Amino acid sequence: VMIKFGVDTVEESMKLGEEAAGKVTKTFIQPIKLEFEKVYYPYLLMNKKRYAGLYWTNPKTWDKMDCKGIETVRRDNCMLVRTVVDESLHRLLVKKDKDSAVNYVKKTISDLLCNRVDLSMLVISKSYSKAEEDYAGKQAHVELAKRMKKRDAASAPKIGDRVAYVITQGCKGAKNFEKAEDPIWVLEHNLSIDYQYYLKNQLEQPLTRIFEPVIGKVSMLFCGDHTRKISLGRSSSGGLMKFAVKTEKCASCKVPLPRGRRTVCKHCEHMLPFIYHKKLEAVREKEHVFNKLWTQCQRCSGSLHQDVLCSNRDCPIFYRRKKVQKDLDHASKLLERFEF
Repeated sequence: VMIKFGVDTVEESMKLGEEAAGKVTKTFIQPIKLEFEKVYYPYLLMNKKRYAGLYWTNPKTWDKMDCKGIETVRRDNCMLVRTVVDESLHRLLVKKDKDSAVNYVKKTISDLLCNRVDLSMLVISKSYSKAEEDYAGKQAHVELAKRMKKRDAASAPKIGDRVAYVITQGCKGAKNFEKAEDPIWVLEHNLSIDYQYYLKNQLEQPLTRIFEPVIGKVSMLFCGDHTRKISLGRSSSGGLMKFAVKTEKCASCKVPLPRGRRTVCKHCEHMLPFIYHKKLEAVREKEHVFNKLWTQCQRCSGSLHQDVLCSNRDCPIFYRRKKVQKDLDHASKLLERFEF
């Protein structure tokens, strides 16, 4: 039973709660007893069985931020949703800063649409718990498991495993189960992520439930200047890409280079030392990040002198390490094009 006493302090609420529990207990038949448990302040009630608040068992300090029935405690959402919901609640309940929470959400949405969010934050995982024919409809993780089995039956998910996937861009009208893809396959083939799916189907509903009681009109979170700049990825495989002829591009302005030039165009040639230094710094930065992730994986596996053989896809570092490794390889090849 939850009661709103309407008092000003947590201490008063606790006294009233203990008093109410004592009086109600007297009306019960022994040994039935109603005990006072906790106070929530502040308390955000979204709907039945969905709420969040600071958990108090003594009037001096709160114990924890308690969440029930929302995305911070559910596994079928991507890490981005859990992170954004948790940070938004922290700013609203702990810091009591509504404007800070709104600005944080806007910046996160902008980062998502501009491809500044790490792939590991977008991975969704669901349990592959029964045979394919036992599912009523086509499920994204089940259809992906079937495709992975055709590619490599040895490494494909089996019944009882959790299948990790991301939603990629597909043709107009494509279903989500057709756009679900293995994150490693996405990294290896430069497939584009469907960021609108993550905004509309993953972030919008949880954030609406949280912010609607606080700010009222939540449309300001999902439209505005922060949503106008969108990064469109370019796939290097599929469709007409296998018929396209690849040409080298300028390392600075990205225009196609004429035959005989390997590094920069004639308009950027005067900046060649500056461009080289910039690309060298990019390689060093990626090497630093990769070395940190690689060492962390080695420590986790128990040896700093052996290759990393980890295949734990539930670990967020797994996809970050794979992506940084691929980015480092691309940056190193670009640096090799400079001839001095």
